[in-house]
Amino acid sequence: MGWSTREIADLAGTTVNTVRHYHQVGLLEQPDRMSNGYKQYQVRHLVRLLKIRRLRDLGVPLDQIDQVAVDGDSSTEALRAIDGDLRLSIERLQRARAEIQAILHGSTVTDVPPGFEDVAAGMSEANRSLMLIYSQLYDKDAMNDLRHMVEADTDKASAELDALPPDAEESQRQDLAERYAPTLAKTLKDYPWVRDPESHVTKSAGVTQATMTEAVQALYNPAQRDVITRASIIAQKLLRAAEPPAEGQEPTP
Repeated sequence: MGWSTREIADLAGTTVNTVRHYHQVGLLEQPDRMSNGYKQYQVRHLVRLLKIRRLRDLGVPLDQIDQVAVDGDSSTEALRAIDGDLRLSIERLQRARAEIQAILHGSTVTDVPPGFEDVAAGMSEANRSLMLIYSQLYDKDAMNDLRHMVEADTDKASAELDALPPDAEESQRQDLAERYAPTLAKTLKDYPWVRDPESHVTKSAGVTQATMTEAVQALYNPAQRDVITRASIIAQKLLRAAEPPAEGQEPTP
């Protein structure tokens, strides 16, 4: 007695396409064919299918089933590795559930990276979007620093920059840049990596720079970008002026 592909799929609680896929990847041997050309699966095929399904239910990837299905040290090591992956998945899902519950109860937001929920209320929409992009470009330490920067930034000039209209006059831009520059200079002094972030990026330097350029261009209007550029130049001058003079060099007036 034997079974057709559909019959053995039904017995194993799977689908015909799945059985065919297992043949394609080498997990299930091809059965003999009857004189009419139809496949004839045997008990060994059914047992193999049930073992595969059992391991799949446990979360074992297809490419590791053969390794896990044999006895010995290799099987134990593979299972331990899979168990570790499952533990991380469970932790991630638990965090996701906790986050969703917080959102449902109105105590968190979804348009900022994890850890920024408590400071999100004081951030502009552009800054929220920028932080989401930062979270894909910078490591955990950098993101912690960025959160501290947001938390500590109570400067009125920062709020004015967020609200600056695209048609702001020249005098308004220059005045705001001069008032915003000290805050920017303090940030650059307290967090030197901002000027040279290579040790904190998670993507290549080229990808990081190109992404940031595109993000700033899209998220800030021309007047805001102009003020940021002017303030950056002034901030650099302030930092140089604050540096102790080299030996034998007169202090900068």
